[in-house]
Amino acid sequence: MFKHQSLTVLGGGSFGTALVKIFNDNEVTVTWYIKEDDGVKAINTVGQNPHYLSSVQLNTNLVHATSNIEEAIAASSTVVIAIPSAFIHQSLHPSLDLLKGKTIFSAVKGMVPETGQIIGDYLTEYGAIELKDFGVISGPCHAEEIALERHSYLTVSAVDILKGDQMKDTLSNAYIRVSTGNDIIGTEYAAVLKNVYAIAAGIASGLGYGDNFQSVLISNAIREMKRYLGRIYKMKRNINQSTYLGDLLVTAYSDHSRNKRFGHRLGQGMTVEETFKAEKMIAEGAYAVRPVYLIAKSQKKALRTPIIDAVYKVVEKGASATETFESLKEKLN
Repeated sequence: MFKHQSLTVLGGGSFGTALVKIFNDNEVTVTWYIKEDDGVKAINTVGQNPHYLSSVQLNTNLVHATSNIEEAIAASSTVVIAIPSAFIHQSLHPSLDLLKGKTIFSAVKGMVPETGQIIGDYLTEYGAIELKDFGVISGPCHAEEIALERHSYLTVSAVDILKGDQMKDTLSNAYIRVSTGNDIIGTEYAAVLKNVYAIAAGIASGLGYGDNFQSVLISNAIREMKRYLGRIYKMKRNINQSTYLGDLLVTAYSDHSRNKRFGHRLGQGMTVEETFKAEKMIAEGAYAVRPVYLIAKSQKKALRTPIIDAVYKVVEKGASATETFESLKEKLN
């Protein structure tokens, strides 16, 4: 198998920047859509994103940034989407027709708030994208550590094995190890769920709960995730693999985790509105709580999801974090 020689990345946030760095280090030519004009100018002139991971130095001969999303999509046959889920609909919806016939990989770890869908479902319904042309890039991989070239792991999931293997080769290098799989639905939902569980971990931290409780919370969370994924899309999967458990652990425990920080502030007594203002970067779990909860409760037999229920009450209903987690303690084991 051989790597891509060129591709397009949509999204100029932390993970989008990290992906461009990986491709850049692997000598892949990238057309990069970034919304901010000053970011486009800085990248094209000095090879640095002034807004995210500004320490990363890119080779300007291999990167062309543009604020024109249509230009970026048209430039390549393979498109990697790394736009935060909160902005997917407004950014992509006018240009969905341009994605038809292209190979699409989603590196988004959230749900489209306007429709309550994972990215694959959204693109299938609104963009007529075929699943054979779609894949997912996931894994326990914080952008900040990619910037430092700390050894990290990614998983590429795709129905088309050859397309998955090609993206694996395109991402792999000395500091990135890549595995492949075909659980695109489970992988997408796992990436969403772990953000919700990270908010729970943050709330517990903000309330002053210790490591003992956190270990029980996360061991319950991975079992809850297994039940959820098994109901949404039943297939044989090892929930202990890094794309499921590994991603959950790093998001729940790492200080880089914006979802954990979001929850921590809620646990300290801040409101959701105050927390959104305090956290400059997008906590995607905050936008996913409601659709994740509604999907769980819309099943023929409602799923038992005490952790998701608790986060939903705090984030969506404004319930007391203290009282909600006092109740949650009795439901964990």
